[in-house]
Amino acid sequence: MTIQLPALAQTAATFPTRAVTIVVPFPAGGATDITARLVAEGLTKKWGQTVVVENRPGAGGNVGSEYVARATADGYTLVLGVTGSHSINSSVYQNMRYHPLKDFEPITLATLYPNAIVVNPNVKADNLQQLIALLKTNSAAYSYGSDGNGTASHLGMEMLKNKGAFDVTHVPYRGSTPMLSDLLGGQIQIGITGLPAVQAYVKAGKLKMIALTTGERFSSAPDYPTVAEQGFPGFSAPPWSGFFAPKGTPDDIVRKISADMNAVMSDPTAKTKMIAAGSEFTPGTPEAFRAFVGKEMEKWAEAVRISGAKVD
Repeated sequence: MTIQLPALAQTAATFPTRAVTIVVPFPAGGATDITARLVAEGLTKKWGQTVVVENRPGAGGNVGSEYVARATADGYTLVLGVTGSHSINSSVYQNMRYHPLKDFEPITLATLYPNAIVVNPNVKADNLQQLIALLKTNSAAYSYGSDGNGTASHLGMEMLKNKGAFDVTHVPYRGSTPMLSDLLGGQIQIGITGLPAVQAYVKAGKLKMIALTTGERFSSAPDYPTVAEQGFPGFSAPPWSGFFAPKGTPDDIVRKISADMNAVMSDPTAKTKMIAAGSEFTPGTPEAFRAFVGKEMEKWAEAVRISGAKVD
């Protein structure tokens, strides 16, 4: 007779004993993918186990995130969530099949990076207050482009419109590339998208920088002023990314992963690579990340309410 022995539970002391998968809920090559691969590279060296990055794009990050929410809660399947998948989408999408906090264990914040408000050089404004004055004088003459309906760029501008009591027509695009093409060509006058996408144009004089959406100046681009310092104290609407495990993942394993990710993201070489990619690592504790996501959900839900953005 064969006696079935109970399987030994995985502990933080022995984790991991096999390959770990980090799901990126977006296509390969983007900022989120780059972040995941830098962290995966460092963890592979630290753990002596392969850390695989798997791209599962779709529905603004919902497809890959839901996949991880339903995965075994053992620490071997993680997701690099972002502002959309774990803050905005729960207010924008009508049929969300997971909850950003109830279905996940937050591990650590990974990155914050600014969206940049830029204008065509023909716009007679060199700072945010001058731009708002133009819009209040003749809003019909201007329109702004974003990365798409319900994105952090769209909702960030809608938050600013509400606080600044001005109006400007929104033109949603499918990402920064087509939006910047129209902005450079003068079809739209104002654009808001990630800083890495616009820096070269600003430096070449093809676009004018108006403001960044981070609460403080971005350390790798210190010459660019923020929205907050131009008449809107406390304004902060930067996109972010962070790591999550499925709900129910043992606490000691969550903390082990968090500590090791923090060590990887604090490595000078990794930090330099991240800055070169246009972002910065901002690691922290699981508790701090949970509180951060909760506040982000509230903030972006209000932005969605203001904008009226909805996705079926």
